Amino acid sequence: MAETWDLVDLCIVACADAFVDGGEVLASGIGLVPRLGASLAKRTSNPDLLMTDAECMLVAEPVPVGPRGDYVPRVENWMPFRKIFDLVWGGRRHAMTMPSQIDRHGTINISCIGDWNKPKAQLLGVRGIPGNTINHRSSFFVASHSKRVFVEKVDMASGVSYDDARWRPGIRRDFHEFPRCISNLAVMDFQGPGNSMRVRSLHPGVTLEQVREATGFELAVADDLGETRAPTDAEIAVIRELDPHGTRAGAVKA
Repeated sequence: MAETWDLVDLCIVACADAFVDGGEVLASGIGLVPRLGASLAKRTSNPDLLMTDAECMLVAEPVPVGPRGDYVPRVENWMPFRKIFDLVWGGRRHAMTMPSQIDRHGTINISCIGDWNKPKAQLLGVRGIPGNTINHRSSFFVASHSKRVFVEKVDMASGVSYDDARWRPGIRRDFHEFPRCISNLAVMDFQGPGNSMRVRSLHPGVTLEQVREATGFELAVADDLGETRAPTDAEIAVIRELDPHGTRAGAVKA
């Protein structure tokens, strides 16, 4: 009998697929679904990924989310924060973050909503996004696809993107890459004209018109547009091990 799965499981698997061909890099999933996606990739499609315990240790296997009980992480090495920069500066990391706003070229905002001088909402600041978007692969996950998130112009640019205007002359761009942007409606990449956002696959039951209506800019569409693949029984079993308390329920808008 096939395992049952929910939309959040489909999104976790889509996030995991973003890490498949990354090789031996530090996988950093920021947020519950990205973290579970990176952890699933480590357990299944890319065992070479490096993972931390979210504190200061490299671990041999992903640490489950939620209360750990008697679980003891399998520590492989010490990874203090300063050591992470050795990986970051050489392109040896793939981070997946959850932007509050994102534009067609992947410029993201996690800093504020509204005018900088008098914002409607103060958010996180830029955090590590400037370095992330220059020094290594960055992907994105959006739990609720809407025109409030997918905008023509972000209220503040927290990092650089495929928009050439965001780059100063002479800055190296060889490690800059955005493989995926995943939402509760579709999987996208940045292989449209001028490295603009492109719809790669639609989640089951979602139409292209729905995605376009929920996006504040024109989207390119892949010639081979298909349906986002469903989780396998083996992947669902691993997800349940990684999230034994079911904390992922409600993490994605249906």
